[in-house]
Amino acid sequence: MTNPILVTGALGNVGAEVIAHLTIDGTAGRAIRAADLSVEKVRERFGAGVEAIPFDFSKPETFPLAFAGVETMFLMRPPQISDVKRYIWPVLDAAQNAGVKRVVFLSLIGIEKTTFVPHYAVEQYLRASNLSWTFLRASFFMQNLNTTHRQEIRERDEIYVPVGAAKTSFIDVRDIAAVAAVALTQPGHDNQAYDLTGPEALDYWQAADILGAALGRKIIYKNPNPLSFLLNTIRRGTPMAFALVMTGLYTATRFGQANGTTREVERITGRTPISLREYVQDYSDWWHKP
Repeated sequence: MTNPILVTGALGNVGAEVIAHLTIDGTAGRAIRAADLSVEKVRERFGAGVEAIPFDFSKPETFPLAFAGVETMFLMRPPQISDVKRYIWPVLDAAQNAGVKRVVFLSLIGIEKTTFVPHYAVEQYLRASNLSWTFLRASFFMQNLNTTHRQEIRERDEIYVPVGAAKTSFIDVRDIAAVAAVALTQPGHDNQAYDLTGPEALDYWQAADILGAALGRKIIYKNPNPLSFLLNTIRRGTPMAFALVMTGLYTATRFGQANGTTREVERITGRTPISLREYVQDYSDWWHKP
C-alpha cells in the first residue's frame, strides 16, 4: 500500500468519524494513518487495520514519522491551540517539506466575517503556501451538546449559551466526516471551500425542546449575555483563551452568522444530512442522569 492518508486529531469527534468513513468507504488500497497524542488509545479505538502514529503539535520531533510518505492529510486545529503561528505553521511547513501535497482543513462557517478566530489565520496560511487545500467550513457541531455542554444538560437540565433568538444550522460531525472522506479520496476538490450545515436552522429553544422530548424531561435554554457566559465559562474551569474563542463564536451566531443552510453535504456525499432529532436519538444515553 502506498501514500497513506494522514488524519490528525484521530481521537477527536470529527477525526474519529473521518477514519470510520475512510475505513467503510475504502481508500483504493491506501493505508490510513491515525495521528494523536496517545498511540495506545488510537490502537485501542481503531484496531490493527489503522496505522497508529504519535503526533503532538507542540513537538516537532513527532512530525517526520507522521508525514513520511503522505501526500494527503486531514488537518484539524486542537481546541486548546490558539497560537497558530507557533503551533500550526511549523506543522504545515514540515508537511510540505516532507512531500505532502493536499490538506483538507476543518474550518468554520462564516470565517470571512470571523477573522479573529484561529481558523481564519490557518486558511490564509494555506492559501499562501504551495499546498492544495480544501476548507470544510462547518457550522456548529451537534456533538457540542454531548461534549462541551453535556454536564449542564445532564446535571442542570439547561443549555447555557449566549445566542439570543438567533437560529443555528447545527451539523452532525458524521456528515462533516463523510464530506472529508470524499475530499481526501476523490479528485475535484482542490482549492475549494465548502460551507457545511445540517438540513435546518433552529433556535436554542427548539433545540432544548427536541432534547427534552427525547429525554423525557424539561430542558431549559438559558440565554445569558456574552459577558456572563464568558465569566461563568472561565469559572467552571475552561481555559481563558478557549473561553474567549467560544464567546466570540457564540456572539457571532447571536448576530445571525450561522442561521443559513446549504446543500453541500447532500451534493458532495449524495445523502441527506442528519437532523438534530436523529442526532439526539442516537446520542440520548449521553444525557441520562447518573
